[in-house]
Order: sequence, then C-alpha cells, then structure tokens
Amino acid sequence: MNRRIVVGLDGSAESVAAAHWAAREALLRGAPLHLVHAELWSAPHVGPSTGSEERRRAARTLLREASDELLDKHPRLAVSAESFDGQPAASLAHATTGASMLVLGSRGLGPLRGFVLGSVGMVVIHGVEQPVVLVRVSEDALPHAQGQHLDRNVVVGVDTARPCDALLSFAFAEASRRGCTLRALHSWMLPPLAGSGAAYNAEVNAQIARIERTRLDDMLRPWRDMYPAVDLDARATLGPASEQLLEAGSDAGLMVVGRRIRRSSLGTHLGPIAHAILHHCAAPVAVIAHE
Repeated sequence: MNRRIVVGLDGSAESVAAAHWAAREALLRGAPLHLVHAELWSAPHVGPSTGSEERRRAARTLLREASDELLDKHPRLAVSAESFDGQPAASLAHATTGASMLVLGSRGLGPLRGFVLGSVGMVVIHGVEQPVVLVRVSEDALPHAQGQHLDRNVVVGVDTARPCDALLSFAFAEASRRGCTLRALHSWMLPPLAGSGAAYNAEVNAQIARIERTRLDDMLRPWRDMYPAVDLDARATLGPASEQLLEAGSDAGLMVVGRRIRRSSLGTHLGPIAHAILHHCAAPVAVIAHE
C-alpha cells in the first residue's frame, strides 16, 4: 500500500486549499490522506483560545468538517484525521514519520510567510526529509489549488554540478502519474572571470551552451530510460536560475525545487532560489530534501 499523504490543517483558506490539493494527489497515488491539526496552532482560525476543552472541541469540528467535505468531493478517498495537543511544527513532523509527502498552505507573501506567520512551515521544512508541498490560495494560484492544472507541465530545477537524483525521481514520477510534460531546467551563468567581452562573443556563448546542454543530457539519460513514456523537455538556459524557473513555471501544474539536508544547525537549509520560487510561484511548489 502506498504511504499516506499528510496535510496540515488549521482552518485557514490556505490549509483548506492544501487539503484539496493533497486529496487529488492521494487519489493519483492510490494513497490514504491524513489530516493533522495541532490544538495550539492558531486560535483565530479555530475558535476560542482559552481552555483545552474548547480547543479540542474546535479541533474535532474542524477535522470532521474537512473530512466530510473531501469525502463528498472524492468518495473513493481514504481519509483519516488526528489532532495533537501540542506545538504545530513538532506535531506535523511527528505525523509525517513514515509518510510519503507533507502538504501545507502558504500565502506566498514572502519566504513561507503566511503559513502560521511563516515559522511553522520553515521549521517543518527544515525538520523533515519527506517532500513538502506548499499550496497557495491567492487569486492567481486558485486554479492550481482547485486542481484545474493537473495536466499542466511539471517543472524541475536542476544543477548539473550537484547530485539531483532525489529531485528527478520525484519529478519524473509526478509527470508519469499525471501524464504530462516534464520540463527540466538547468540555468547557467558566464564564468565571473570571463570578462565583459565574452558576454558578447557568440562563439564562446555557443560553446558554453553546448557544454551545459551535454551535462544536462548526461544527467537526464538514466531517467529518460527509466520513464520512456514521459514527455521530457530539457533546457539549459543562460540567466539567473530563479528568473528562468519562474518563467518556465508560469503555466506549470507543479514546481519542484531542492533543499540541502544539513545535519548541523549551521548554514542555510533553504537556498535563495527556493526562497524566490516559494515567494513568487503561483503553482504548488514541492521542496525536495537532498544531500
């Protein structure tokens, strides 16, 4: 049986959109859906903040209504729900143990800002190694949250200088399930010591472009062989990676980016490219942990 998909639910419009997106993903995978709510999450969404019994009652109502709504729309969906009397980040991390994916809501107003003021989403992304998908509910993102773009491209950003197996495994599998095109994008910049003249040297640019394209093709070859039915659009482009990804993902159904797993508390866990994508991309964004 496929491992369950976990979705964090706090009663906000963002988390409700995340639940509906997660339900459709669960059906694609033939996986159960597990709704999780932390009773200490965000009282403005779920009712009175004073008294543990009031919180528990509000949490039960929230989870029951969400489950009923999802089952009404997707009768074949297997849904379970769980409420934790604790902090949301720890509760979500615990519930995600053994799961295949965690889905959260995000307003996209900044780096994860809007999902419980950003702190919960950021802590959870850093603390779990399963894929984490952020779903927005703004006007431009609404078609994605409503599942109207499931047949749109899956876009994955890769760096040919680093291992990308985790990202490519996730992206190819998603494109295969959806029966859509996978667009793999590698962006490159001129070497910093190339000098301004090289930027206008068409022969130099063409040579670098061929090298970068060859590296991308080499990286993708095993995955082409593994998923021959996936329509793959591979592009090596000159320019800032975040800008290139956002342009490529303007009509995408899902954007896939990576974050490095760090065992130490020092150093960044989420790089500037992933931050930019989470800030500006209307499509759901899957953050994939990798070494």
